[in-house]
Amino acid sequence: MPQFPLPLPTNRAFVVQLRAQPPGAPLAWEGRVEHVVSGQATHFHSLEELLAFISRVLADTQAP
Repeated sequence: MPQFPLPLPTNRAFVVQLRAQPPGAPLAWEGRVEHVVSGQATHFHSLEELLAFISRVLADTQAP
């Protein structure tokens, strides 16, 4: 019997929008991120800012 992966928890779901870049330009980590369940959102200007927001939200939503 095949093993199916467990469903992904919705409290760990985020939408990340990256700002469009001109063709050939290097990827710029700039855009907006939103936590799907809580609606918390922010703009970010670096990969570090993006990851800091995600880490902060996940730390606040961890089950006791």
